[in-house]
Amino acid sequence: MSLRAALLALIEVAGPSSGYDLTKRFEGSLAHVWQASHSQIYPELNRMAADGLLEVEAEGPRGRKTYSITAAGEAELHQWLTETKPEQRVRSEEALRAFLIPLLPRKEALDLVREELRHVEARRAELETLCEHASESDFGRYALERGLRQLAASRDWALWAIDRLQKSEEARTETARTPTGEL
Repeated sequence: MSLRAALLALIEVAGPSSGYDLTKRFEGSLAHVWQASHSQIYPELNRMAADGLLEVEAEGPRGRKTYSITAAGEAELHQWLTETKPEQRVRSEEALRAFLIPLLPRKEALDLVREELRHVEARRAELETLCEHASESDFGRYALERGLRQLAASRDWALWAIDRLQKSEEARTETARTPTGEL
């Protein structure tokens, strides 16, 4: 349903759109919060038209269709926004890696977390650039701010994990240098 809601919202905001237009809008505006490929968007548009949520406003060369939202589509989008509870289960490869870090040797674990920190910082810079060009009323501004705050939490975690792994390595090294039985 989330892909459906995202497509309805994009058409609602931008007006009549083709599958190609929507794919480009996903890449330019929603990619930081939701991923959808060309192969997912086109079949969903056809299903939505069959369900009466969209109508084909125009057909162009090579089968290009331009879709517009119907009253039923607007009602479904409103219902999704106001009545549907977001999925709370998290499926995150980053979180799974964090869970499994103790399986790695300390140096590899540190390298992994440092790489994640670099990724977080790069992504944060991208979102900050987008925020600089967005006003409070811009579509997506609230999602950008949410993304920035999540990245700040990820950065804090990475710094904590690096510190903890370094201290653990220092303690292990110090223990290895101290002869058994001596303090």
